[in-house]
Amino acid sequence: MAVRATLMVGGLVGGAGVMAAAGASHGEETRNLAAISAVCLAHGPTLLALGLSGLRHRILAVAAGLIGAGTVIFAGDLMVREWLGHGAFPLAAPLGGIAMIGGWAALMVAGATINPLKKLN
Repeated sequence: MAVRATLMVGGLVGGAGVMAAAGASHGEETRNLAAISAVCLAHGPTLLALGLSGLRHRILAVAAGLIGAGTVIFAGDLMVREWLGHGAFPLAAPLGGIAMIGGWAALMVAGATINPLKKLN
């Protein structure tokens, strides 16, 4: 279930990144659209890779959860700001950013502790 959710969120995030890039290049470019595009297009492929890994280690599942939730919260807040003129909820962007950073930190821990050459049962 976590693998499917990771792949679905990765697709959502990647698609949102492409839409934001298109909006920024074909419409009135705003700082929010550029940031949404950059964040989503960086984290969408990361979620794809994590999902395709099968999340066979708990630390990879933690990384996927943090990166996915953080990206949705951060980009979602910027989208609400762009189209409604106010944030999604107080401190949404910093919370999303902290979650994304935590996900990348979890990937560093995974890199230091998981032996990629060891065959899993």
